[in-house]
Amino acid sequence: MTRYGAARHTPRDPSGAVAGGADAGRVPDELSLVLAQAAVSAIESAGGYAGGVYLRSRTPGLLRLAALAGLPGPLFRPWWRMHVNRPFPVSEAYRSGRPVLLADAEEAMRRFPQLMAGLPFPFGSLYVPVLAGRGRAGVLFVLRPARPGEPVEPAVSERLQQLARRLGAAVARRESGGSPCLWDSEPLPVQMPAAPAPPLRIGRFDWNLGEGTVAADEEMCAILGTTSADFPGTVDALAARLVPEDVYGLWALAHEAAGSAGPVVRRMRLRGPDGRSHLLELSGHRAHPRGAGTTDHLTGFVVDLGAGPLVAEAADRLPRGVFSLDRLGRITYVNPLAEKLLARGRGELVGRVLWETMPWFGHPAYEDHHRAALLSDEPVHFLARPASGGWLSVSMYPGHEGVTVVLDDADRPAYAPESVLTPGAGLSSPADRSAALYRPVALAIALTEAVTARQVSAVVTEELLPAFGGRQLAIYLLSERHLYLAWETGFPKGFLDRFDGVGLDVRIPGVETLTTGRPLFFESMQRLAGAYPGIPMDADVGARAFLPLIASGRPVGSCILGFDQPRGFSPEERTVLTALAGLIAQALQRAQRYDSESALARGLQDALLPHRLPEIEGVDTAARYLSGTQGMEVGGDWYDVIETGRGLALVIGDVQGHGVAAAATMGQLRSAVRAFALSGHDPQEVMSGTNKLLIDLDPGQFASCCYVVLDPVTGRTQAVRAGHPQPVLRHADGTTEVLDLSGGVVLGIDGAAVYPVTEFRLGPGATLALFTDGLIERAGTDIDEGIERLRSTIAEFGPAPLGDIADRVIEEAGQAEDRPDDIALLLASRWTAAD
Repeated sequence: MTRYGAARHTPRDPSGAVAGGADAGRVPDELSLVLAQAAVSAIESAGGYAGGVYLRSRTPGLLRLAALAGLPGPLFRPWWRMHVNRPFPVSEAYRSGRPVLLADAEEAMRRFPQLMAGLPFPFGSLYVPVLAGRGRAGVLFVLRPARPGEPVEPAVSERLQQLARRLGAAVARRESGGSPCLWDSEPLPVQMPAAPAPPLRIGRFDWNLGEGTVAADEEMCAILGTTSADFPGTVDALAARLVPEDVYGLWALAHEAAGSAGPVVRRMRLRGPDGRSHLLELSGHRAHPRGAGTTDHLTGFVVDLGAGPLVAEAADRLPRGVFSLDRLGRITYVNPLAEKLLARGRGELVGRVLWETMPWFGHPAYEDHHRAALLSDEPVHFLARPASGGWLSVSMYPGHEGVTVVLDDADRPAYAPESVLTPGAGLSSPADRSAALYRPVALAIALTEAVTARQVSAVVTEELLPAFGGRQLAIYLLSERHLYLAWETGFPKGFLDRFDGVGLDVRIPGVETLTTGRPLFFESMQRLAGAYPGIPMDADVGARAFLPLIASGRPVGSCILGFDQPRGFSPEERTVLTALAGLIAQALQRAQRYDSESALARGLQDALLPHRLPEIEGVDTAARYLSGTQGMEVGGDWYDVIETGRGLALVIGDVQGHGVAAAATMGQLRSAVRAFALSGHDPQEVMSGTNKLLIDLDPGQFASCCYVVLDPVTGRTQAVRAGHPQPVLRHADGTTEVLDLSGGVVLGIDGAAVYPVTEFRLGPGATLALFTDGLIERAGTDIDEGIERLRSTIAEFGPAPLGDIADRVIEEAGQAEDRPDDIALLLASRWTAAD
């Protein structure tokens, strides 16, 4: 989950030295200033409220947020890193080199559902690639209010592209000077300039009460809406430009000051000709000019306050707590009642970052509400529980320069505030309605990437429970009119065993929710016990939701959500949970089909791969197979060792795709290679014959293959490749190299393809490693890096049994969490009787 409590930002350059930012006593460097200017200019030119710049990082294929203006960085930490292959608009703009312009949430939902799953709020967003020379440097983006049904203005797009070109030119100049623009730090926080407003003006005047004359300077005349030349210089002319009540107050103030024996200072507010408020300060005294009697003079000034922020004295009188934040989350004002409700004084709050001075605002639900206010530009209302206890009603009113937060005491809610929707308020704002609309999409997108029933259950645990504040989850699947426990978390060990395999005729809520198709909600364990007397319960306190899992009208199973404390379920929550249960049921139905196909594919693969390798005098062999972590668990990788009349044949191959079809094609190719090899064909004929057979079979798939024939006695080796990775050879003296074998195209593409043969000698003590591309491919890294990693591993291991080397190589490969492809490895080492 995202947390607010991040350290203050210290931006650094790619080498690790500070590159920019406004740290105390520092002047931001050139790159930081360029990024900040680009972000601010883009936001203002597109009518936005936030934006920033993504730049390349040292990690290939990874963009990092380098500058963020108008939004607090810690609140958007999940979007600091963006891989170029992900289905997000930033990545699309970078990959394609073309702008991605999204006018509103509906268009964004249609084109980039994963973006809206994480930020389910109504806003528009614009993304423009930054090109530096012939390469791509990053992406410039702007967030602005949604404009449903209105396409993005061409003029806005052109202005953004001009700014992106200007930024790209600056990056290119920097890189031409030997300073690569690679960003690996936190984003630069950039405060947006305030909206234009009338400037603060101070006008001065001198009023001779006896003569009724007024001498005013130019600023005073400008405030009164006239000029020095046009102002008659009389008090009547001054009064004519004020409203009657202010005139009477001014005369009363003047006579009070004039009648005082000593100097006196008085203040009052006046309404100017344009209707805005001005502050008037009068200083009265009795002047004694030489040779004259006493003269009454008033001197003073008028302050034009402009159209600035909320006047503090007005907010201080409100019967509710009020505090304001700037766009970066810093507290700029707190009224007395807010001090009381937050149990903090102004000195502890003003100038501090919200989530640093009040960490309880880091609750995930409050984070969502804060993001909703900033992005949707609409008010957001919710209940919160501060660290001091009690409950607060919180309303956030966003604006161009910040957010005004209104607080009030609230009663304890009927159900927990971490619910997916605003407690007690229903769908009170566009942001709440958007969250209700897109919340199922977030889970649906995650479920599309889950393949097995266990993966589906894990997604539900990670996505559904936190969204509703749940602590327990159980999923039962239907098989032959009985429900069997498929997944559980949070329940006491062994508690659910008594319900495993229960029949559909038993009266318990997990069964009845499926047989009736109706979800069941119990706000407390007492209500559950009252509805089902005698039912075993794992706790005395809590709440439960029982959801039917039904896909396309067919029952799949039931889902149980458990909560540690009693809680209510609003109508909106019940609707959302029921919809999510349908998505879970569809994912589990797909998983069951996958499990059946996977079991068939595994069986087919196990039957086709050799269970043991032949033992040959003078040659040791070892093989390993490791399934990928994504998609179907089995693929078309294979290996084989064949005793032929020409020598010992070492074979490795990889059929495109996964599943039963790939495994079946793999079996056909393994049989074909074995048949050609045992018939006495040379390596070129074996590969050409297999290629033509695959084309004749026309399975709609292609395959790579490497075929090597070794003479165990002489070490003479002949090798042929069909689009397969080059083998790695470790010599007896420990030097290790990647071979450079001639090759042809992959099998199944061109019936006339030619596969040249390369000859070399495998000396005593040398080891040859054949492998499929799953061993050397990793997301975000170049394949050459994978080959070098394998070469180094084999070189560093030294003389050792082949089985140990194979285990070491597979163990290192298995440490990668993201392995989309299977791995096959075949090792062969030649030895002599003297060895």
